[in-house]
Amino acid sequence: MTVEIHLGDNLEVARRLPDASFALVYLDPPFNTGRRQERAIESAVRTEGLQPDPDAPAPPVGLVKGGFRGSSYARTRGALKLYDDRFDDYWGFLEPRLREAWRLLSDDGTLYLHLDYREAHYAKVMLDAVFGRHCFLNELIWAYDYGAKSRKRWPSKHDTILVYVKDPSAYFFDSDAVDREPYMAPGLVTPEKAARGKLPTDVWWHTIVPTSGREKTGYPTQKPEGILRRMVQASSRPGDRVLDLFAGSGTTGAVADGLGRDAVLVDHSPDALAVMRARIPDALVVG
Repeated sequence: MTVEIHLGDNLEVARRLPDASFALVYLDPPFNTGRRQERAIESAVRTEGLQPDPDAPAPPVGLVKGGFRGSSYARTRGALKLYDDRFDDYWGFLEPRLREAWRLLSDDGTLYLHLDYREAHYAKVMLDAVFGRHCFLNELIWAYDYGAKSRKRWPSKHDTILVYVKDPSAYFFDSDAVDREPYMAPGLVTPEKAARGKLPTDVWWHTIVPTSGREKTGYPTQKPEGILRRMVQASSRPGDRVLDLFAGSGTTGAVADGLGRDAVLVDHSPDALAVMRARIPDALVVG
C-alpha cells in the first residue's frame, strides 16, 4: 500500500486533490486555533423545507439563497456571536477545510472530525451547514481516565468525534470488521458471546497512548492506534484511500497502511514530518 506525506498548508494541499477520491477523511484540528480572521464570516444553517412563522421576529440578516451546493441558509452568525465571539475565528479556520472534506469524499465516504468539549458544539453547527443535518451519523465519545482531576467540577476526560457521511443512503459501514470489546457483565450473556465480545457503541473507553508503549513517538497530540483502527475498519475497504489533513505523528497513515489502505497525510510542521518518516519509513514525501 502507498502512504503519501505532504508537507505544507493543508487547505492548499486539499484543493489540489481530486474530487471524490477518499473513502474516509479524518480531521484532528487544533482544539482552539487562537486565530483571528480579518474577513467577515458568514455562518449558516440549512432551511430546506422550513415554513416561515408569520409571528416570529425577522432574522438579523435575512435569508441567503444559493448557499453551499445550491442550498438555502439562514444566517446565524449574529446570534451565535451573542454567546461567544470566538465562533467567527473557528468558523473562518475550519469551515473551508470542511468544505474540502465534503468535496474529497467519495459518494459512500465518511468524515470523522475529532474535537474536545470546547469546540464540538461550534463544529456541529458548521457540519450541519456544510454536509446537511441529514448526513449526521454519530457523535462518538472517546473516554479515557488519565491525568490530573479537578476537584471543582466533573473532570473532563473525553474527546468528541463527529461523524458525517457524504450520502446517507449510500455510505459504507462494516460493523463485522470492527474489533470487539469485553462485555461489562459477561455473566449475563452466553459463554460464546462472552468469548467473542460485543460491538463497540458510540462511547469508546480506550487508554491514551501509553508513555512507554510501542506506539509512543513523543509527539504531543498523538492519538492511539486503537481509536483510528476502528474508524478505518468500519468506514473503508482494503484498497480504499484515507485522508488526514492534520496528520501530526502519522497515526492515521500507520493504521491505514497496516490494514491495507492507501493514505494521504498532510501537515505543515517539519517536526511532524520527521516523526512520520521515522514511523512510516516507506512513505513517499511530497513537497
